[in-house]
Amino acid sequence: MLEQKEHFHGSDLEKIEKVYNIKKEDIISFSANVNPLGVSPLLRKTLADKIDVITSYPDREYTSLRQSIASYCMCDADNILVGNGCTELISLFIQITAPKKTLLLGPTYSEYERDLKLQGSEIDYYMLNENDNFKLDVDNFKSNITTDTDLIIICNPNNPTGGCVSRENLSTLLSHCKETNTYMMIDETYVEFAENINEISAIPLCKEYDNLMVLRGTSKFFAAPGLRLGYAITGNKNLLNDINSNKNPWMINSLAVVAGETMFMDTEYILATRKLMTKERSRLTRIFEESGKFKVYPSNSNFLLLKILDSSVSSHELFEKAIRENMMIRDCSTFPGFGDRFIRLCFMKKEDNDRLVACLLS
Repeated sequence: MLEQKEHFHGSDLEKIEKVYNIKKEDIISFSANVNPLGVSPLLRKTLADKIDVITSYPDREYTSLRQSIASYCMCDADNILVGNGCTELISLFIQITAPKKTLLLGPTYSEYERDLKLQGSEIDYYMLNENDNFKLDVDNFKSNITTDTDLIIICNPNNPTGGCVSRENLSTLLSHCKETNTYMMIDETYVEFAENINEISAIPLCKEYDNLMVLRGTSKFFAAPGLRLGYAITGNKNLLNDINSNKNPWMINSLAVVAGETMFMDTEYILATRKLMTKERSRLTRIFEESGKFKVYPSNSNFLLLKILDSSVSSHELFEKAIRENMMIRDCSTFPGFGDRFIRLCFMKKEDNDRLVACLLS
């Protein structure tokens, strides 16, 4: 198990406000990885028009919401669970499967480790290699999955590296996991930002493999972290029944149901988001590469991982430099296996991105 450090999360604006004496409203967060377009106009209008839904309990089965998700993800509504954010579904999955030994593909999101510790699971990390641009060596990774491995967790695209594992390679790993009796949980929080989503998403594999659960949420792509709407997809009926038997009866409130039914249909917003992400990802990658000050790692998400090439400058120093100008980036020294040479920044609107570029390259 690798040691975690205290850090400022993208949602910790109150902490930043107190420590740096900056009003949180004045901070542009390049750390939270949230869609800069904000809540879609269609969702904003719909929620206002349907505010009276809070006078009634939501459907316990969330039938219409699950059908909306099914249409969006092109999967079977009967294979969908909804939860109070992905974090609740991660906790439930780990609680039900009770893995004695878990393999994490790292460096990655720290909350997986927290829930595993609570369950008493032994945790091992398979660390992606910086020299390979953090690209997974599938055969080598597969050799680390044994009959003692109860669970594998993969964030895909990965946070903080931005890299991904193709659906073809995930299928190879899942076939091996069937032989070792190993579950796989894939967190697809960032997959909707990817240009090649149809080559990455593991959702179609849920029809073929019953040892798989795929997680998604609405916090990042749909700019709704406060909504706390997450969902999971699995073809394992026994697992679905076990989780449904142990979860709270009303995990999602009535407004979140309306929001989900609306946002997944907002094609104009979805296309605008992908267009902006594609353009800014390409543009910022080129700018930082040509600067000679950073190594830029290939990204399939809405953020870039940068390695600082000047050995006299640390990730904390760049964090401090940016926050003094009311911009918050992620100091990646807090991720397991990283030192103080890496920062992560998400794509905001062009004018905000240009401000951050000017700051980091000055």
